[in-house]
Amino acid sequence: MEHITSVLRANHRIREGTENDFEVRTMAELIQMLSSTSGMMTSLLTAVAGISLLIGGIGIMNIMYVSVTERTREIGLRLSIGARGKDILWQFLTEAVVISMTGGILGAILGIIASLTISSLVHWPIVISESSIIISFIVCVITGVFFGYYPAVKAAALDPIEALRYE
Repeated sequence: MEHITSVLRANHRIREGTENDFEVRTMAELIQMLSSTSGMMTSLLTAVAGISLLIGGIGIMNIMYVSVTERTREIGLRLSIGARGKDILWQFLTEAVVISMTGGILGAILGIIASLTISSLVHWPIVISESSIIISFIVCVITGVFFGYYPAVKAAALDPIEALRYE
């Protein structure tokens, strides 16, 4: 690097004590810049994915609240003929997981289609790993359980008499 700098200074006729009118970089510096940029992009994409997951979870929770409200009489009837709160809880948790898994399946299909389309248009190589799809489905189940739990508990805790009177 020092040899290249001295040759360039001689070719550019730069006097001793003045600044260079060029820069010399090593591959190590370029690799460091690329890894820094890659790390920043990874952090940004992780933040976007986290925000999307939170918004999707809030959507699931709202859907479940509406479902509990609309089916209050049904819940009261089930409780009055012998269903336990745990049965109601499992019913609504299952519904939340099914909703989130449906979104996960649609998201995986759209992601694969978008990746293949971009790959064919821009001629970029792509790799769709099975592990990333499996992990996304696990995250879907966890999201469904996490955001569906509170509405399910609310449904399970309903008083059967009050639920039957609900209009």
